[in-house]
Amino acid sequence: MSTTHIELTSLGYLHLPADVAERYFPHNTVVALPRGRELWLLPTRGPGAGGLLLKQRNARGDRSVLIWELLPSGTPPGPRPAFWDERGGALRVAL
Repeated sequence: MSTTHIELTSLGYLHLPADVAERYFPHNTVVALPRGRELWLLPTRGPGAGGLLLKQRNARGDRSVLIWELLPSGTPPGPRPAFWDERGGALRVAL
């Protein structure tokens, strides 16, 4: 289980590196579920399946999604460790 780092911005965006987005979210859509002290990001089967759209941030292909409404009050911005949970089928981001 390898850990990666995800960035949470002061404006409530979650930034994903291009390689993470391409590997785990090939349709550029996610469902975001707060679970305790984590935010779980689950891939969907495309925009028709609902969820949040991952928007391309730059030429490298990094992605961004607005999630401030799902964050616990007072969650500070900054880098967050995250790992892919094969059993849960989700990228688990520590809050």
